[in-house]
Amino acid sequence: MKQSSTDMIGLRDIFHKIPQIAPKLPHILSGLKQAYLHGQKTPIGLAVAFEKMAQHYPERPAVLFEQQSLSYQQLNQWANQIGHYFLAQGIQKGDVIALMLSNRPEFFVSILALAKIGAIAALVNTSQSGKVLSHSIRLVQPKAVIVGDEYQQVFNAIRHELHSDAVLYWFADTETRKQSGIAPEGYLNLARCADAFPEFNTTTTKHVYAKDGLFYIYTSGTTGLPKAVIFNHGRWALAYGTYGHMLNLNCNDVLYAPLPMYHATGIVVCWCCVIAGGAALATRRKYSTSHFWQDVAKFNASALGYVGEICRYLLDAPVSEQDRQHRVSKMIGNGMRPNIWYEFKQRFGISEIMEMYASSEGNVGFSNLFNFDNTVGFSPTPFAIVQYDQEKNQLVRNAQGFCQSVQKGEVGLLIGKITKRSPFDGYTDADKNHAVILQNVFKTGDAYFNTGDLMRNLGFRHAQFVDRLGDTFRWKGENVSTAEVEGILCEHPLIHDAVVYGVEIPQTNGRAGMASITLNAGTVLAEVDLAKLWQDFKQVLPAYAVPVFLRIHEQLETTSTFKYPKQKLKNQGFDLQQSHDPILVNLPNSQTYCVLTPEIFANIQQYHYRF
Repeated sequence: MKQSSTDMIGLRDIFHKIPQIAPKLPHILSGLKQAYLHGQKTPIGLAVAFEKMAQHYPERPAVLFEQQSLSYQQLNQWANQIGHYFLAQGIQKGDVIALMLSNRPEFFVSILALAKIGAIAALVNTSQSGKVLSHSIRLVQPKAVIVGDEYQQVFNAIRHELHSDAVLYWFADTETRKQSGIAPEGYLNLARCADAFPEFNTTTTKHVYAKDGLFYIYTSGTTGLPKAVIFNHGRWALAYGTYGHMLNLNCNDVLYAPLPMYHATGIVVCWCCVIAGGAALATRRKYSTSHFWQDVAKFNASALGYVGEICRYLLDAPVSEQDRQHRVSKMIGNGMRPNIWYEFKQRFGISEIMEMYASSEGNVGFSNLFNFDNTVGFSPTPFAIVQYDQEKNQLVRNAQGFCQSVQKGEVGLLIGKITKRSPFDGYTDADKNHAVILQNVFKTGDAYFNTGDLMRNLGFRHAQFVDRLGDTFRWKGENVSTAEVEGILCEHPLIHDAVVYGVEIPQTNGRAGMASITLNAGTVLAEVDLAKLWQDFKQVLPAYAVPVFLRIHEQLETTSTFKYPKQKLKNQGFDLQQSHDPILVNLPNSQTYCVLTPEIFANIQQYHYRF
């Protein structure tokens, strides 16, 4: 992607934006005060903010889902009942309860209930199954698991692998306040359990502080199985006070966010914006392009929560009268590519895109407060974009051993300075924490968090996201761990070895998965059932992690240190002129692999297929 000089930002550009920002300033200053001016023993976090809104604006709609509408008071009272119930069962501050629920009111009320009593909600990625799912749950050692009926079959397959003393709760796949259903054997019906408990606020909310855990969010990181990242109430308050107030929603706003709410973009950024303004959050179980603008109209949405892939899907859809028959004027999220930014705004009549950047585990964040195009925005937290040698996969250090910042317009590695105000809370695994902390960066004794992301310095503390370093790549709005996929592919009876990496497809966001594999001795490619191979992968991997391309090697090349030259494979991608090996592809809407021919390759390059 070529860099436009018009993306560069200077002081004059900032001055031109001040008239647009001025109306927001009272709300922004109020948020910053709440984010930063609190003591270690000041009650803070999700439950404090929600209870305040429920007290001031009880009748305002808080959550909209399908035909359901819950007010702030209703959701708060329901959460109180669940909170009182768990307290009666001996659940204490710091205890973990895992959640496996789709986007629906029961998901939000469970998180809020646990926040009130200081317990930690482990937000399980519901696209996981098998060994990955059991690993994720066992990693946080939950006292209980709350399972929605929609995931009961997937959960039952790994249930025997969990700690035997974990209590299992169940929510029917209904509007459970009206129709609680009958729990299957081995589960307690949480709707019925909590129904007799009081609706007044739990006293424990007043004893939840900044350092107390709010939830675990799972991230693939750069290698291995998913990691559980602790997200505490202080960090939530920081997001609430910054992102939440900068979008400047009010009681007349509805933010529509059909995102997976087990991710930080949905559950942190979008919900913070809504609570900060007393607005409503509208969502659906799963994103749908065909229903998107219908939902916007049904909920009368005025704002959107997004990831970049959604924006591309909407642009790919045929032009419709619905494109502008709405009151949406602003949106917040991440991953909007510069090559579609302007087109998206023009087609759908959007005036403000608050692109932001943050990671579940990181300590540095950006937000597009000044509403510039093609940027993740401005960061008030201490950070640096430093020179990085991608070929050698290492930081560039000078003769004194210190790093060097890149110049305006240049690309480097984003790192966040670790301070009292911007701490690194870390993973559950201390060894993984050590691996991402950089020491002696600009001076002896300092420490920075390595984001693993390449950024372009746009000037005036603004940046533009370029790509992810390392083995993790992003596809369909999800981070894909190559080590995890490699391990699963190598368990297939036909595959001897596999190397997984991401490759770029023209006009798409992120990188599609590609696996270079060797088949087991005696296996002939011409005799392989390609439809069954694709189905086998689909059964053991989330849809976004199933390789789009397969490159079939007789023998995988290794270096002298027995490492695979992954960068070389990435550079060659699926280009037939750079590879003499057969390459297979899973084309959009197809349920099999087929041989990649020059004609198919040309059609991919010309965007005839929409991956």
